[in-house]
Amino acid sequence: MHLYIGNQNYSSWSLRGWLIFAQYNLDVEITKLKLFTDEFYQTLENITPSAKVPALVDERATVWDSLAILEYVNETHLNGKAWPVDPIERAKARALACEMHSGFSSVRNEMPMNCRAIRRVHLSNSAQKDVARIDEIWSQQMTLHPASFLFGEWSIADAMYAPIALRFQTYQIPMSDKAREYQLKILNSPAIQRWLSEASLETDIVMEDEAGEEVLIIPQHQPQ
Repeated sequence: MHLYIGNQNYSSWSLRGWLIFAQYNLDVEITKLKLFTDEFYQTLENITPSAKVPALVDERATVWDSLAILEYVNETHLNGKAWPVDPIERAKARALACEMHSGFSSVRNEMPMNCRAIRRVHLSNSAQKDVARIDEIWSQQMTLHPASFLFGEWSIADAMYAPIALRFQTYQIPMSDKAREYQLKILNSPAIQRWLSEASLETDIVMEDEAGEEVLIIPQHQPQ
């Protein structure tokens, strides 16, 4: 399998597609392309009709949407284990994944993913409603599955919400205790730590995703 992704610091959709490979230690060749460059579009023009990342090439199959990639890998390489076993839980997990896939546009537009930054933004009412709904989802699932992923075991739903955990960290978004519990579960997971480590090595700046104002972090002096 060959997965094409964008800058790891900025590309939230790339993260979603990439996570299933990292979570299950699946063999995959990764090509990282710099966003909004000639190389990016020239490389993708013969691979995917959308000319966007992520894009997966697997033998004769080409898949070019994050959720579709997650579903494809789950069906062809994982025997369905990336969704909950229980059909009711599985339906709920799919509904929440699709809610992220097609919704929360205000959060995505006003808080672009920027892993290595701490920034401040002034959210619109619409974005605040998105934040409240995400907090509600995370809190409810942590009540049902304490100290775990959204449905106990890691699932595609977690891949869809992982970039939001990073966004909430970048923009220092306050949340309920249960939602914060889930955010920390994601941020401390080995796969996300690996992604952050790789993102920290990048030096490219994508100005379109440098939203808001930089927050200066003053180091805390240790007592003598």
